[in-house]
Amino acid sequence: MKKLYKITFFNAGKIYELYARKIISGDIWGFTEISELVFDVNEGLVVDPTEERLRDEFANTKVLHLPMQSIVRIEEVDRKGQLAIRDATTGEKVVTPFPVPMKPLR
Repeated sequence: MKKLYKITFFNAGKIYELYARKIISGDIWGFTEISELVFDVNEGLVVDPTEERLRDEFANTKVLHLPMQSIVRIEEVDRKGQLAIRDATTGEKVVTPFPVPMKPLR
């Protein structure tokens, strides 16, 4: 099974959390190459608007070149968790999920 990495980095005043299969020191000095980004592929109903926003933002990205100083952490993980975009100063999520209605009582 291929390795899975969780990458946390700063971008335009926000903290992004993405998942990828491949991370290497870049050919461009001072940059880390992140490729094979991992997104859930859901047909129909949007369950996670953050996932959809990040998938749209990085849809045509083959390799993401991140400056080393923007990377907060890279973790090797067993499975993919929820993606996030947070405000860098408050830590609050920038994209909030839709409220899920409770199951009706009978």
